[in-house]
Amino acid sequence: MTERRALRITVGARLFALLAIGAPVLYEHDRAAVVALVGLSAIWVVASLLERLPTHTVAALTAEAVLTGVACGAAIGSTEAVLLALAVPPFVAAVVRGALGALLALGAELATAVGLVLVLGEDLSADESFALFTWSVGALGLGMIGTFLHASFQSQTDELAPYLDAQRLLRQLVDLSSDLSSGLDVASLAGAMASEVGDRLPTTELAIYVPRGEVLVPLVSHGGVDDRGTRGRAEQLALESWARSAPIVDEHVFAFPLGSSVVVAGRLSPSAGLDVAEVERTILGLPRLLEAKSVQLDTALLFADFRDSASADERKRLAREMHDGVAQDIASLGYLVDALAARPADEAQAGMLVLLRDRISNIVAEVRQSVLTLRTSIGEADTLGVAIGAVARHLSESSQIPIQVTLDEHSTRLRPEVEAELFRITQEAMNNAIKHAECTKVEVHCQVHAPSALITITDDGRGLQPPRSDSHGLKIMRERARLARADLAIIDRPEGGLRVTVRLA
Repeated sequence: MTERRALRITVGARLFALLAIGAPVLYEHDRAAVVALVGLSAIWVVASLLERLPTHTVAALTAEAVLTGVACGAAIGSTEAVLLALAVPPFVAAVVRGALGALLALGAELATAVGLVLVLGEDLSADESFALFTWSVGALGLGMIGTFLHASFQSQTDELAPYLDAQRLLRQLVDLSSDLSSGLDVASLAGAMASEVGDRLPTTELAIYVPRGEVLVPLVSHGGVDDRGTRGRAEQLALESWARSAPIVDEHVFAFPLGSSVVVAGRLSPSAGLDVAEVERTILGLPRLLEAKSVQLDTALLFADFRDSASADERKRLAREMHDGVAQDIASLGYLVDALAARPADEAQAGMLVLLRDRISNIVAEVRQSVLTLRTSIGEADTLGVAIGAVARHLSESSQIPIQVTLDEHSTRLRPEVEAELFRITQEAMNNAIKHAECTKVEVHCQVHAPSALITITDDGRGLQPPRSDSHGLKIMRERARLARADLAIIDRPEGGLRVTVRLA
């Protein structure tokens, strides 16, 4: 596609130059100039044809420039209009080969034109010399324009460039990972920052926030966990401080930004006896003291964002492959079974084909459910509870088993990577209840009071069964809980059924 666009540009440049040269040459009826025009036409037609070939090389571009120089040198004494042709080879070479091609073509045609004039023993007049210089400068300018077009075409065609850049950056990250003494765990780094602030400012409550869209998400929160009125004032000051990019102290409550991605807020201990001026002086000195920890936390947050983006893309890729590959292949087997069932050999075979068709239908349904599971995620506008409610509604519709979801959420969000892990745990627990528990109902209670959360999934089915060798669901749930730094409990209910609880303290 890009080669065709470049060819259209170069052919158009040659055609325009022929029209511009032809008008004055044909008007003057000079034989030498007309011969030069015919020669240029033949040169550029052949050059345009050669340019279509994949074997087109720098040598062909240089030959075009040399022959153009011959035509210009031979006709310069008849008409200066033919010198316009000097602008074409450098422009064409620049579009096809870049700056080096343009310089090579310009040098070749000038050397040829001037050399031919000297060989023929002719002297250039002042006007002819000035015209030769003018069109040489014009050719250089057009060559620069052609170089820009060449670079633009290259950037459009190099589809591997982003991947090569990613490889380079990932290799650098792997090489640097051994030097990251504090690691890339967001919760640990935020906790270390909170401890540093607590050493400088005696507090009863302290929280570290990061922006997420139009809201702030707490990374860690110490003290006052159950007091929403108290924490609400600190959150409000954190939002104001973030919006104003300035520290705020209001009686015993304070907030201040650290860089562009972290806000610290808390409530001073009444027994500390610090006045507002002293608190403000301490806060103004904290950004310098916490500079290293702020850089470490920013790095960890960027890594978390990259990991989440990469895992989301991978889930979507797997979903596409399952939908377009495995699901379609299994469905085609169902059609084949239907054809065999239309003419069974005997009643026994007919019964076996019916069982096989039911089994295939169940497998297709499970594959489609897996595709939905892989594709479902928490959007920027959705809360954790809203995402859980959406997947529960779909599961209930497809299984005809009622799933009741109760939500208790505050407006403050959890970190994106934590929400993603809690969502997947809940989704897996509901899937297990639907597929394996033989239950008649499922209840989900989702309580999110960031930075804490409690999600409970209960059913009235068979309870906890011995693990199958091909089942990895419970293991994956525990791994996800560990990544979110949450506690996972899976126990049998006294009244029957199973209770899955995931708690984020």
